[in-house]
Amino acid sequence: VQLQASGGGLVQAGGSLTLSCTASGPPYSRYAMGWFRQAPGKEREFVAAINWSGGVTTYGDSVKLRFTISGASARNTVYLQLNSLKPEDTAVYYCAARATSLASMIPREYDYWGQGTLVTVSS
Repeated sequence: VQLQASGGGLVQAGGSLTLSCTASGPPYSRYAMGWFRQAPGKEREFVAAINWSGGVTTYGDSVKLRFTISGASARNTVYLQLNSLKPEDTAVYYCAARATSLASMIPREYDYWGQGTLVTVSS
């Protein structure tokens, strides 16, 4: 499974961005998808995850009520809508896929990773 993340860029504080993660490769069905981010000098942080069907979502505390994950592996594309962006949201955002139907907040439980897309929020 190959994951391609896109949609990052430079945005002012308070602005919005939409990130996309498209999966390609062998047919698959029950993959949970997640978004993580990593700022310079910091550990990878959980952002959001969605189960394979798209019916169950989970968010990190720092992004709740501001970010929305949608789509599902069943449709090959997952989105992350970023609203009310803050300078502390600046990071490389990675999408990941887990070969099970249930989402996880733990990076090591994901089997496939995309290359990352940079989000920069200016103050």
